[in-house]
Order: sequence, then structure tokens, then C-alpha cells
Amino acid sequence: MISRGHLLKFYWNTRGRIAPALRHAQDFYEETLKEAVRADTVWLDLGCGHQILPEWRFSEEEKLTRTCKMVVGVDFDMPSLLRHRSIRMRVHSGIENLPFSDATFDLVTANMVVEHLDDPEKQFKEISRVLKPGGLFIFHTPNANGYFARLRRFVPTPINNALVSLLDGRQSADVFPVHYKANTSSRIEGLAKSAQLEVVKQRMLNTDAVFSVVPPLMIVELLWLRALMSNNLRSLRTNILATLRKQ
Repeated sequence: MISRGHLLKFYWNTRGRIAPALRHAQDFYEETLKEAVRADTVWLDLGCGHQILPEWRFSEEEKLTRTCKMVVGVDFDMPSLLRHRSIRMRVHSGIENLPFSDATFDLVTANMVVEHLDDPEKQFKEISRVLKPGGLFIFHTPNANGYFARLRRFVPTPINNALVSLLDGRQSADVFPVHYKANTSSRIEGLAKSAQLEVVKQRMLNTDAVFSVVPPLMIVELLWLRALMSNNLRSLRTNILATLRKQ
């Protein structure tokens, strides 16, 4: 049996030939955070789980959390909160009723969280409430029109969870239900307006192949990801990186 390590090595070699310009969407999210986090920033990370950035970027995550004035993490999943290594101030809470005063934070972030929101209109308004005027809400999330998000909507939940766990290398306890109620460009604009947030920027991004450990599917996927780099197919890219500002 071929090891996961050998499969990933084959993937990187193949990606370099088929789609050499492809980057992981998490790279863009990290770069956006670095531009937003300053020495005086009071920062709230929503759905913080046990990390802000991917595991392979933990050293950069530590630097970011030491850069700002204060960072608070919120998550409804207590086991994940207990495992968090970079945020010391952690709060067990859902997003629909945040236990903070109005206008508390300069920055609110959410990395691969918005797709899990079940009542985004209420939750966006709550995020707006805790933001200071001029404060930013930055989030990275799948595009509901992307191929993998479409696939997840048509696959039964047990198979869906097993598939995500296998392909993403996550434990089953870290796989949560998705709703995709705030995961298109037009939907984000509508939610922002309702919550008195201004859309500063929306970027449609590609990310690494989901099927990187399944060679036949991986090659087809890389060819599609290369095609998605065309502006004509921009709306079908896999991820969205949005920056909203409190009016």
C-alpha cells in the first residue's frame, strides 16, 4: 500500500507541472491577517477551534497572536477550545449571542467557519454589534458554487463526514455540519448590508486539490483548478476571502 507521504510527494510534483501558479487559499488568508493585525488591535477569532491557521503555520500563528494588544477566541466546541495552543483568552459561546459589550473589537475573524452558520443574518448582526466603528470582519470560507461544496451538499452526511476526514486529514470530531447560507458573493453583500457592514473586498480564490491523495481524481482536479484561474470562471473558484468594515 502506498503511504500518504508518497502520495503527497506525487501530488506536489504533478501540481508543479499542471498548475504551477496554484497556491493554498490559507496563504492568502494569513497574508490578509498580517496586514490587519497591529500592536493596538483588539481581536476576536470566531470558531477558533484549536488553531487560527493550519497546523503547518503554527509558528506564524504564534507571532500573530503576540503582535496584537489582545486576542480572544470563541467556540461552541469545548474540546477544541481546551486544545488551543496560541490563544489564552478563550470563551465557550455560540456566535448568535456573543458575551461581549458593543464596540469591543477592532478585528473579528473566522477561518473556515461561515459555512457552518445556521442563521447568518442574526450572526452577522451580532458580529457587527461587537465591532468598533471602522472595525473589520475578515473571513475565509468555501464558495457554495465551488465543485467540492456542491459535492458535499449531495452526499449523505455520514459519507460526507468520512470523506472530509479522509481527504483533509482531520479527525471525525473536527468535522461539523455545513449550511452554506452565507457562501456566495451576492449573499455576503446582502448580509453585510443588513448588518450595517460595508464590503471592502471579496476575493474568489482557488486552493490545493482536495483529492491530492487520490491520483486519478487529483489529475482531473488539477486540470480544473488550472481552468478556474481564468477570469471567465472566477465565480466557480473554490474559496472566498472577504473583508467587511463596520460603518
